[in-house]
Amino acid sequence: MRKPLLLVIIAVIISIHFAGAQVNEEELGGLDPVEFINYEGPYSRIDTRSQIRDIGYSLGVAVRNGTERPGALNRYFVISSRSEPDGTRLDADIFGLGVDTMVDHIRNLRLIVQGYLEAAYNYSESDAALLAQYITVYNAVYRGNLGFFEPRYRRPVLTHLNRERVGLAIRFDEWPGQTLMVIPIGSGLGGPLSAVDTWALNDPAVREQLRQEPDSSLEQRRDFVDLLEREAEQAAEIAAATREAVRQEEASIAQERAEIQQQVEQARQQVEQAQQDLEQAVTTREVEETQQQVQEALEQLEEALQREEELAEREVALEELREEAERQEEFAAQRLDEAREERMEIADDQQAILAPPPTRIQEGETVLGVTIVNHDTGLGRLVRLDINTGGEISRSPITTVNIRSILRLDTRIIAIAGENRGNSAVRIVDINAQSLEMISQGDDDIAESSLLWFNGQELFAITNSGGILQIGRFNLDFVLQARSTAEVHPYASILFAENRIITQRPDGSALLLNRENLSEIR
Repeated sequence: MRKPLLLVIIAVIISIHFAGAQVNEEELGGLDPVEFINYEGPYSRIDTRSQIRDIGYSLGVAVRNGTERPGALNRYFVISSRSEPDGTRLDADIFGLGVDTMVDHIRNLRLIVQGYLEAAYNYSESDAALLAQYITVYNAVYRGNLGFFEPRYRRPVLTHLNRERVGLAIRFDEWPGQTLMVIPIGSGLGGPLSAVDTWALNDPAVREQLRQEPDSSLEQRRDFVDLLEREAEQAAEIAAATREAVRQEEASIAQERAEIQQQVEQARQQVEQAQQDLEQAVTTREVEETQQQVQEALEQLEEALQREEELAEREVALEELREEAERQEEFAAQRLDEAREERMEIADDQQAILAPPPTRIQEGETVLGVTIVNHDTGLGRLVRLDINTGGEISRSPITTVNIRSILRLDTRIIAIAGENRGNSAVRIVDINAQSLEMISQGDDDIAESSLLWFNGQELFAITNSGGILQIGRFNLDFVLQARSTAEVHPYASILFAENRIITQRPDGSALLLNRENLSEIR
């Protein structure tokens, strides 16, 4: 019998499709432009890219090994929801950020998701990074929109979602304890590369968002087209392999059917001959032998009929394989059409970029300014403005500068920046006057309410040592030279009087300090 051949064919198809558990990007299209607000400032501890990626990678390994809910609810966790088919509704992996998570920049969150996809679904580093970008944008666009998810996802998925937490907030400080990112799961028709539905990902709104970048995201979009073409090639190869498996199975079924027909004919002839022998039998022994021949012939006939039933079952499975091959071929053609269309659009954008650039405004025609980002705390960012129109020319990536603490010293910009949350810290920072990016940071924690004073080539600020607030004196490399033994008020000011400093105690009364060692003068 040849039944094992079909089992092998089906096993091959299942292995290609990752047993039907693939990320489906069909739901990641139609996205509006999203600008994430990240923490930009000093840190108390800086993790490596590998350490950040490993957060997601470990969760992905667990899901790959069959764990349905890896991680900790107060940290990073995944709910891998799989259920019976329900029309066109999708399964999903729900990637959650608990109250104790410390990720505060979209690039790090994407790195975590990238690691998860690499481990759970065997994506390459580059393909997983591309997918992670779209997953975060997708969840930001539909943040809090439970009505969007309800008709698209299976009921078990929806039991884990709520309006307050579904999706991804644009602000980083709203992520901990308030984030349930939905990763749609599908079948992956075209093999491993099509575990994500890139056809839907290449949505006009997504392309338009990428085109708004200064370089029109040409390199990234070319990589995306390359992925489309690789998907098409892989789908075509799988379709060809499926067609060959169908051809072999058809030949096998035809051969077995001929064998069965021959077996049936032989069994009938044996039955007829045995009946004739039975009529001519004289002794008891001859009768018993003839009856045995009849029984054996009937058993052969029954076996042949059973094999015929098995062939019918194999033919049903064979038709499913033919349909599978057709879907794979349609998938490949669709991806190639999409790739050709996108290449034409990229070529047009490249020509536009090659056009003469607009006249650049020189530094002398700009002035340094600040904008408030967080209206509750007075934290903001440095910007450079057109001196004639007041229009914003460029902006600093640092969004946590205490705008009341900025000092301009020759070519340096010194300020207090940061927040006390997670790995973030409040420190004295040095900012490049041209790029407005942070160059360096001090090692000592500064009170969030502190101002920054400059006198005699020295800096003064209110330090925070385990909740104890004191006046600190620093050199211009931000190295602490002295710290007051007396504690001070969170909103203390500093006045300089020769070799003395006047500030305020925690109760608000005036405090006189020795400028050199910051000891209290009584």
